[in-house]
Amino acid sequence: MKLADLSETQLVSHFREVLPPGNRTMIGIGDDCAQVGTPEGSFIVTTDVMVEDQHFRMSWSSGYEVGARVAAQNLADIDAMGGRPSALVASVVAPRHMDADVFLDVVRGLGDRARTAGAGVVGGDLSAGEKLIISVTAMGYCPGPVVRRSGAQPGDALAVSGTLGFSYAGLDLLEGGFVDPSERGSARLGDLAPFLQTYRAPDPPLGSGVAAASAGVHAMMDLSDGPTADATRMAAASAVVIEFDRRALETEARLLDVPAAVCGGDPLRWVLQGGEEHGMLAAFPPDTKLPRGFRVVGRIRELREGERPCAMLDGEVLRGAWDHFSHDSA
Repeated sequence: MKLADLSETQLVSHFREVLPPGNRTMIGIGDDCAQVGTPEGSFIVTTDVMVEDQHFRMSWSSGYEVGARVAAQNLADIDAMGGRPSALVASVVAPRHMDADVFLDVVRGLGDRARTAGAGVVGGDLSAGEKLIISVTAMGYCPGPVVRRSGAQPGDALAVSGTLGFSYAGLDLLEGGFVDPSERGSARLGDLAPFLQTYRAPDPPLGSGVAAASAGVHAMMDLSDGPTADATRMAAASAVVIEFDRRALETEARLLDVPAAVCGGDPLRWVLQGGEEHGMLAAFPPDTKLPRGFRVVGRIRELREGERPCAMLDGEVLRGAWDHFSHDSA
């Protein structure tokens, strides 16, 4: 069955069955707008869009993985502010010839990720087009003060949560044809499974941002575009220099030895420039007891005369930041 065989009413009816309503939802799917409770008096909101053949390929990923992936990146943005998610809305453009079961798997993947995070999926929009495009807007709230990327201070420790470079390694394995894109699970993929799964449907440590906020973190952001790009952004917002610790990064890179041996990739490059894993990049006051899952990978220092805010390794400014308009990210 293709999407062209189903009416929008039939699809929306199915959405009601499989998508979580959310504990804060007052009016959900079915009216012109949803109504979501905000007891704190304010809410935080973020949005992301994923485009077929730009951010994912249906020949590499299942519908469920695509849905889980787009949910994860929005949920991580909420977490990066020290927040908890309350509701998601999704707008989807899909080809009429798309298999209906695959499309509904996208919805299930989105819904299951939201449900696990405690958020509802409360509405959205549908349209037909040439490619699959998914735009998700996530709303949430902060139990404590909102954490921004602009608060890093000289003397702070730079720490990360989640994996580094796994998604980039998975992308290189797929792009290079080193694995069969139809293979799934550790039984078939062996030691390469974690890297391919992280690329296809990252499972970030949601909640680590809230834990960091509770620990008094000064600045934080979601690692969506990789440590080089995101540390550069944090440095610019905070007017500081971020210095990465080579020894710490090499420890992270050793976790990538297996895919590097298969495809000849550079593990340190994967660590520094790999994004879409959605852990946290955080600046903690010195001597802070880091929340579980965080590791120190650098430090923050003041600007010296003639310097501009930047991220550095071994005294050299890191470049090669991710740009959606100058790279093929599929």
